[in-house]
Amino acid sequence: MSVQTDPPAPAGSRGIDEILADARARLTRLDAPAAAAASRDGAVLIDIRPAAQRATHGEIPGALIIERNVLEWRLDPRSDARLPLADRYDLPVVVFCQEGYTSSLAAAALQDLGLHRATDLTGGFAAWQSAGLPTTP
Repeated sequence: MSVQTDPPAPAGSRGIDEILADARARLTRLDAPAAAAASRDGAVLIDIRPAAQRATHGEIPGALIIERNVLEWRLDPRSDARLPLADRYDLPVVVFCQEGYTSSLAAAALQDLGLHRATDLTGGFAAWQSAGLPTTP
């Protein structure tokens, strides 16, 4: 019986757990009720999940769908591919994915672009749904 060992990590590399922890340390993450309140106060809820997850689990009514692979281009005020709403750096943005992992990385990337009010939804769509907040099939 062979025991699998992890390959030695390249010098200077970081594991995903460390990268995720660093991203979250920069964010003021919101639970589902706080994200709903932020949305009522004008924050943009952004669903970065792929179409298959949205089809399987549902959606949050009024959330803007921007899949993860184009998020930075759509929200960078300097980008030629930006959406019209991405015209300022103080845009309040709450990013969510299915369970709240990818969204933390995405929100940190938006902060790197200068969107200093970007954050994410702790627990993602699943937490929103569990909180009994509105969803559509």
